[in-house]
Amino acid sequence: MYNFFGPNGVLAKVHPQYEFRRSQLEMAQAVESSFAEKRHLIVEAGTGTGKTLAYLLPALLSGRRVVVSTGTKNLQEQLYFKDVPFLLGVLGDRGLKVAYMKGRSNYLCRQKLRDAIDTDPLLEKLRGWETSTEMGDRAELSFLPESGGTALWDRVDARRETCTGEHCPEFERCFITTMRRRAVEADLIIVNHHLLFADLALKRTGIPGMAVLPSYSAVIFDEAHEIEDVAAQYFGVNVSNYRVEDLTGDCERLFSKGLGTPELHGAIRRLEQNSEAFFALLPGVEGRQGFTEREDFADAHAAICNNLFSSLEGLHSALATLPPAPPGIAGQTAAREDAQRCLERTLELRSELEFLLKNDSDNFVFWIEHRHRGIFLQATPIDVSTLLEERLFQEMDTVVMTSATLSVGGSMEFVRRRLGVRYARDRVLESPFDYESQALLYLPHDLPDPRQPNFSDRAAEEVIRLITATEGRAFVLFTSYSQMDQVYDRVRGKVRFPLLLQGTAPKTVLLDRFRNQPGAVLFATASFWQGVDVPGEQLSCVIVDRLPFAVPTDPVVMARSRRIDEDGGSSFLDYQVPGAVLALKQGFGRLIRSRSDRGVLALLDPRIRTKPYGGLFLESLPAYRVTSDIAEVERFMKKDVRSHR
Repeated sequence: MYNFFGPNGVLAKVHPQYEFRRSQLEMAQAVESSFAEKRHLIVEAGTGTGKTLAYLLPALLSGRRVVVSTGTKNLQEQLYFKDVPFLLGVLGDRGLKVAYMKGRSNYLCRQKLRDAIDTDPLLEKLRGWETSTEMGDRAELSFLPESGGTALWDRVDARRETCTGEHCPEFERCFITTMRRRAVEADLIIVNHHLLFADLALKRTGIPGMAVLPSYSAVIFDEAHEIEDVAAQYFGVNVSNYRVEDLTGDCERLFSKGLGTPELHGAIRRLEQNSEAFFALLPGVEGRQGFTEREDFADAHAAICNNLFSSLEGLHSALATLPPAPPGIAGQTAAREDAQRCLERTLELRSELEFLLKNDSDNFVFWIEHRHRGIFLQATPIDVSTLLEERLFQEMDTVVMTSATLSVGGSMEFVRRRLGVRYARDRVLESPFDYESQALLYLPHDLPDPRQPNFSDRAAEEVIRLITATEGRAFVLFTSYSQMDQVYDRVRGKVRFPLLLQGTAPKTVLLDRFRNQPGAVLFATASFWQGVDVPGEQLSCVIVDRLPFAVPTDPVVMARSRRIDEDGGSSFLDYQVPGAVLALKQGFGRLIRSRSDRGVLALLDPRIRTKPYGGLFLESLPAYRVTSDIAEVERFMKKDVRSHR
């Protein structure tokens, strides 16, 4: 590793922007040791460390099949199309093979495209693209909009429910087939957290052939701070009205394949009616709320619940007794496979619905979410640490977890406890950036507590002062949509800078506008706190409205807090505060992305100075220079303006 990353090493000779980074070398050596000794490793690598090359090189040279899991598809693509090719070019021909895998819905189904008979202009573009693409990945489609293109893509993607597998005429040319073959032959497989945990969840079923990934014994998690939430999602249970609609829609399509019967038609109609009646009973408004009174709900609405279970049993019976397709019908075997999949999905849906309504496990929190037209009934593990210990850390001999935000007050205890990591080395590596000269942390001393009714007014005044001092070029990040809207409304019309508001356009569009509009100011919430990279002077200020504590009324947060308190801990100090520390580090991490970046960070929440726990936040942040004087912010930014002239 020293010969590669050291001051006069290989990287120094081939990389045009090479700078020796001691923390990068130390991380590479730590990862190399973990592979050699088959031990787990947790490493916080500050922004600018160069952590991707520091873990990719040891992985490629380990002589083992390694899975690299990223928090976002964007990072996944960066590794596959940029970082890995660079390293392979430097290493020369060693016969190393690399694959990347996403969920099935990211890929085109050639057969569905063949079967589509309409002449939609976008569909014609897809047909042209299909003849030239190597991967069939939707990410390649610049002409398919995020909003407006989803319905079309849903008709032609390769999701499992409608796949006929080896019976498909396009099986040999299928993009999923190609992806899996590449993975089986690969030394390094690049996935995202959602696919990896979906694979682990499928392996839990014990059903042969359900796994998505080929066998492996080592995994690297980049953006490892997301592991707990993604694992909880895939180790839980989820039934929605959309899922029922997908099932009945696929059952309907059996008629066009010669397998329809009057009994099946009646069973589909009854399931649709009973499902609509059931989901209409689930209480709530837009958002998430606990479903703690499940037993009372089931008793009060026993007839409707029983009707839903009966209609699922009726659909199962109708599918199980379908007669053979009439002679002369093309694709009879594939049609029978479709019917079998519908039958299996019906059984699975009934089993999971029974779990959601009747299971009394004390390690799950049950909740309801209303999202637009969708109604979701869900069960989430309260504590995933035991599941991760059993399914991940005991099964793999090497797990490397890295992120720029894993430590709290210099300790990894929080992430160890939340993820069930008993035996692992850990390292906290400093960023090479000079935060004391590159960033100024502004903590105004005269703002009210964010829970006071006049906070929005005062926060808006402070935002106006700050973005005036920085000439716009700012992210204003909020912990809630309502607070975002209130402050935005108060700032709008009082500054000369272009204001962008989350929700008025897709995320990628807003980011493009921000990058290309001089002095732009973006008002946003959680999805912009991480995974967003705007290097350079275009982003010179990040303002956070309040300490980013998890919403205390969220059903999952409530259940986790209650469990900690019942076990004798303090949910606030042991869970809420450390979680907020990591979230604040993520939000502030948007600002300084290179050695030349410079700007102001602002936290409008006085509790960081007035509450005993505030010291932990300051201790966990990089060594920013701190001020409460807006005049110092103005002087700092005047230097910034002069330095860029």
